[in-house]
Amino acid sequence: MWQLFLDLFFPRRSLTGSEGAWITEEERRRLVPHPVIEEAADLRRRGIRSLDRLVAASTYADSPLLKKAIRTFKYGRIAALDKELAQFLLKALPVLEQEQPVLCPVPLHWMRRFQRGFNQSQRLARLLAEARGLAMLPLLRRIRWTGSQALRSRGDRLTAMDRAFRCTADHPPSSVVLVDDLSTTGTTLDACARTLKEAGVRRVEGWVVAHDQKRT
Repeated sequence: MWQLFLDLFFPRRSLTGSEGAWITEEERRRLVPHPVIEEAADLRRRGIRSLDRLVAASTYADSPLLKKAIRTFKYGRIAALDKELAQFLLKALPVLEQEQPVLCPVPLHWMRRFQRGFNQSQRLARLLAEARGLAMLPLLRRIRWTGSQALRSRGDRLTAMDRAFRCTADHPPSSVVLVDDLSTTGTTLDACARTLKEAGVRRVEGWVVAHDQKRT
């Protein structure tokens, strides 16, 4: 009943403006994964020192509607898009090796989470864990406010992210996959990976929905 009331006065609009749903079948067909996988050597060449592999479902350039989907999900606070984006990422993920990693969402500062109403990374990580039969643990906590990264240079991002996270586990698993919606320069994922490795984690990967290569 409550949803019917909301739909009457605040109708749902899709990614391209159609009324009645957050995403249409035509828009789903346009969201085609174009996987990007960066191994450790690739990451080191662009200054990412702690992350061992990065898997992205697509770049914005290869899937133009993806940027709208992520911004609507995160900034428009449309939590219902989590399933769409999780499925999009699942289509691009490689087969896991023998060792089963633990999924860890990239944490938000409590002020950011209050503003958005949810942590988009946590919602994605939970759905990925259920689909792949993996454990999900909040192994990290953001211990200080870092502000918005959107308009910062790479150098400023590195400074902002320095010692911004803390591992919450006394004995963390040996293999962890960080889950986030977007990677630009990779500094946030790398800062998380550094914190986990300092706590004893052997291997850290990142899984993200989109890779904004224009800003790496």
